Amino acid sequence: MDTVPADAPVPLAVAMAPNDLPSVPGLIDAIVGLGPRAAAGDDDEARLGLVEQARALVRALETPRETMIKHCWAQPAAMAALTTGVDLGLFARLAADQGKPKRVEALAAQVGAEPALLQRLMRHMAAMGYVAETGEDEYRPTNFSRALSHPSIGDGYPCVAYAFHAAVTRFPEWAAQHGYRVPDDGCDGPLQHAYGHKANMFEHLLARPVQAAQFNRHMGGYRQGRPSWMDPGFYPVDERLIAGFEAGPDAVFLVDVGGGVGHDLAEFRRKVPHAPGRLVLEDLGHVIEQATTTTTTAADGGLDPAIETVVYDFRAEQPVTGARAYFLHSVLHDWPDAECATILARVKAAMRPGYSRLLVCENVLPRRRAQWEATALDIMMMTLLSSRERTEADWVALLEGRAGLRVNSIYTAKNGVESIIECELREGEGAL
Repeated sequence: MDTVPADAPVPLAVAMAPNDLPSVPGLIDAIVGLGPRAAAGDDDEARLGLVEQARALVRALETPRETMIKHCWAQPAAMAALTTGVDLGLFARLAADQGKPKRVEALAAQVGAEPALLQRLMRHMAAMGYVAETGEDEYRPTNFSRALSHPSIGDGYPCVAYAFHAAVTRFPEWAAQHGYRVPDDGCDGPLQHAYGHKANMFEHLLARPVQAAQFNRHMGGYRQGRPSWMDPGFYPVDERLIAGFEAGPDAVFLVDVGGGVGHDLAEFRRKVPHAPGRLVLEDLGHVIEQATTTTTTAADGGLDPAIETVVYDFRAEQPVTGARAYFLHSVLHDWPDAECATILARVKAAMRPGYSRLLVCENVLPRRRAQWEATALDIMMMTLLSSRERTEADWVALLEGRAGLRVNSIYTAKNGVESIIECELREGEGAL
C-alpha cells in the first residue's frame, strides 16, 4: 500500500531540499560577527547567541529527511548509548590517565562489557561528536564525555531513561485516547498510562530509590551554569531582604520549601555569606536524609552545617512562621493550579504581614520566542506531572487570583531562563 496519499498537498521532493537555503548567508554573517566575542571566553551572551545561530544554520542546511532521521534514529540511539555508558562507568574510565586514547578492548575489559557491544556504542557516540575517534576502535574523551563522569551531569541519563522516558514517548498514544486535551490529573495522566499505576510522579520515584537519588543529583546539574537568583543583576537580595531584616537569636532569614538536597541554600551561603539569620531547608524525609548523608552540595563537601533541616510536606501546615523570606524553586511547576493553591495557602498562613516575602523561582514563558529549555521542560511537566510552565499572566492569575497574594515584581537575569516572582501578603491579611 502506498504510504503517501495520492492527494498529498506537499510533494515528497520537498523532503530532499534544504530547509531554508535563503537564510544561510545571513546566518553565516551573524556567526562571523559573534565568533570573536564568543571565542574570547568571557562573553556568555555572545556564546549563547553563537550557539543559537549555529543551530539555526544546521537546521537551514539540513533537508527534512535528514532532520527526520536525526530525530527518529540518531537521537534515540545516542540516548541508549549514553545511558549504557553511564551505567557502566565508561566515561570515568575513558577520562582516566589524562584522557589518553584508549582501545575498545581495554575499555570493555575494565567496565565488564562485551567488546563487540562497546564497539558499536562508541562508534555511534563518536559519529554524534560525544567522544573523539583517534583510530580504529580507539577513542579519547571530549569535554562533554568527561562531564558525564560527574553524577550531577551523568545521572540524568539513567534517571530519565528508566523512570520517565516512556511517559514522553507514549504521550501521543495517551493524547489520542483522551481526545487531544491537556492532562490535568497528576495521578491519571501520561506517566500513569505509560507505567501502569495511579501514583503521582513523586510516588513513582519513591518506588524507584536508585532513580530518585539520581533525580536529585540531576536537578543539581540542571541548575549548574545558569544565573542564580542571588547573583548580582538578578534579584537584589541586599535591598529586598537583608535591608529590613529583624535580627534575633531565633530569627529565620530564608526557608527553602521543597528545597531538595540543599543546592540553592548551599549556593546562597557561599555567595551571600553576610546574610543574617537562620537558613532552613525543608523537604520530605528521604530527601533530607540524602541531603545530610551525601556530598552533592557545598561544592561536594556536604551540606553546610549552618543550614538547618526540617522534614516537611509542603501540603501540611508550615512549621516555620514569620521568616523574612520563603523560597519555592521549581516547585509550583510540578503541580496543577488546584494543588498549587494548597501549597501557597500553607506558606501564606506562615507569612508575617508587611515583613515576609515569598520568592517563586520559576520559568516565566514569554508570549513569543520562548527559549527551548523552557518549552522542553513544559512538555516534560505535562507528560510527567500533568502540570505546566506558566506565562506571566498565568502566574499572576495563580498567585493573586487563586492564592490571594500580591505580586510585587518579577526579576529576570540577563541571559537567564528562570525568574524570581516576589510576592507578599495583601494589606490586612495574615496577621500572626
